[in-house]
Amino acid sequence: MARNKEKKSGADPSPALKFGKENAVLAAAGLLCLALGYWLLARGSITAAPILLVLAYVVLLPLAIIR
Repeated sequence: MARNKEKKSGADPSPALKFGKENAVLAAAGLLCLALGYWLLARGSITAAPILLVLAYVVLLPLAIIR
């Protein structure tokens, strides 16, 4: 009975998101930018801190998830 339930689409049964070394590096860079951005924000930086936070939240962390 199990043989009758074969997939007709021929799609790969592997998961859609595969996390590898590149994902880990991007996630680590994102977390480092977050930590540095919040540290600079606490010290009063109003230029570098927002740039780092936007870079982390908008670029690095989403790339770490979708790549």
